[in-house]
Amino acid sequence: AYVVGSAAGLREFVSGRLPDYMVPSAFVELEELPLTSNGKLDRRALPVPDYGPESAGRAPRSPREEILAGLFAETLGLTGTSVSIDDDFFRLGGHSLLATRLVSRIRTVLDAELPIRQLFETPTVAGLADVLEREGGDVRRGVVAVVPRPERIPLSYAQQRLWFLSRFEGPSATYNAPVALRLAGSLDREALRLALSDVVARHESLRTVFAEDADGAHQTVLPVDAAGLPLSTHSLDEEELTEALAAAAARPFDLARELPFRAELFRLAEDDHVLLLVTHHIVSDAWSRGPLARDLTAAYAARVSGEAPAWEPLPVQYADHSLWQRDILGSE
Repeated sequence: AYVVGSAAGLREFVSGRLPDYMVPSAFVELEELPLTSNGKLDRRALPVPDYGPESAGRAPRSPREEILAGLFAETLGLTGTSVSIDDDFFRLGGHSLLATRLVSRIRTVLDAELPIRQLFETPTVAGLADVLEREGGDVRRGVVAVVPRPERIPLSYAQQRLWFLSRFEGPSATYNAPVALRLAGSLDREALRLALSDVVARHESLRTVFAEDADGAHQTVLPVDAAGLPLSTHSLDEEELTEALAAAAARPFDLARELPFRAELFRLAEDDHVLLLVTHHIVSDAWSRGPLARDLTAAYAARVSGEAPAWEPLPVQYADHSLWQRDILGSE
């Protein structure tokens, strides 16, 4: 909400009369509303609301609260921002669609069923952690980082299915997931190359290869220094772009020998590029595109400034999920 006057006063007023989920996520104080030459509200001139935490708040006190705080930040796109256990999900910019995503992530990571109405009733990390604690008898142990990891890491059940299908069908682009990003303006190619390497270093799944031996398929997470991601650049005309993108996106992955993630840059002009990112579905889904794009954006911004991205390490990786799933559900 944009306010000419006291934002704190308006927040207090509406909070006493509306349910929490109907209270605006952010209040922005303005000296006056920007108007167009026709006297109408100039929406483009409105400042972007700050959905970050209003104060430092209390830090997580348990592994469960730490995971929930991380899921809050991930869902809300608060890269590099620490969420306290008292921050309100909706005041941080959450809404009904993001609430659905958060509940889905809680189900995946903590293996806990949480009614979406519960998030509206207790929209803080502390509140949700208390609810999950009370329901502890019905909640299985959540995913945690496995340290040290066993020498052999199994595939998750979803990965096992995709591995079988890829072996059965042979080389194919059926399970390729391409995303093309139009980059307008000046581009620092070296910063982009470093940013892509930063993302691969952060997400183990992007530097994982899948092999098969006498005991079946397994995954191997490559060390960061052994998981180089080349960024090939092609110069072409706009008329050639569609065909070139389709050809690059259709190139199959050799899951046993190459990373399940590749990047190619298409140069149309000095200030006009298209970045093609292709991942294999064995390590990505529609949900993972958002975090990938946010991390790449943050890493590129840092590298352009001559710095490495300052982000917290991920609490768990997909390999941890695979080990957890096999431990909980068995290996069959």
